[in-house]
Amino acid sequence: MTSYIHCQNCSMATLCLPYQLSPEQTEKLDTIIQRHRPMQKKDVLIHSGEPLKYLYAVRSGSLKSYTIDSQGDEQIIDFHLPGDLIGFDGLIDGEHRSFTQALETTMLCEIPMQSLDTLSAELPGLRKQLLRLMSGELYASKTLLGTLNHHTAQQRLAHFLVTLSSRFQQRGLSNREFRLSMTRADIANYLGLSVETISRILTNLQQEEVIRVTNKLVTIESLEKLRTIAA
Repeated sequence: MTSYIHCQNCSMATLCLPYQLSPEQTEKLDTIIQRHRPMQKKDVLIHSGEPLKYLYAVRSGSLKSYTIDSQGDEQIIDFHLPGDLIGFDGLIDGEHRSFTQALETTMLCEIPMQSLDTLSAELPGLRKQLLRLMSGELYASKTLLGTLNHHTAQQRLAHFLVTLSSRFQQRGLSNREFRLSMTRADIANYLGLSVETISRILTNLQQEEVIRVTNKLVTIESLEKLRTIAA
């Protein structure tokens, strides 16, 4: 059944490449998009050093991107949710700079770069959307860097939860209650903190009735307080 899902009836279209395209243009884009096989948890989609052949649009599920340093240590650089595009790191020199791995069962669309280059030359709206998505990714990276450099551990985690809340809301989901597909170790790695620090802050936020955590389910009791802490 999933092979019959097209851009025209995909719930993530407003976040993905078809954004601002006419129905005719979207249909043209849909002809070059391929449906990737379902990925299971821990499956690796992209290896660092591989040539850039596709951009990947997340239809459902979630993934993480990470680098590995000379000591073999993993550094998570991004989490991808439905509607996100993956692969922009390879645009610099045609080679991916990071790994990408599924955090859960995940469905993707493959967009061949060669066909996308040709089509974006024909469709100014598509080229504009690509630039919008790339600039958004750059802004998110700079925001994260600023958060890591100038914020306390509690502010970092609060900012992470506020950002997730906003991203889920953009996808038409609840911004007050959502499930974390990433582990606490992943979150700690991403924010430059220890797992113990993450657990301690979550406990403190619960005691202050800002959030409630049940296993991987996060309920934000006071989004206003959480935003204040993150500021």
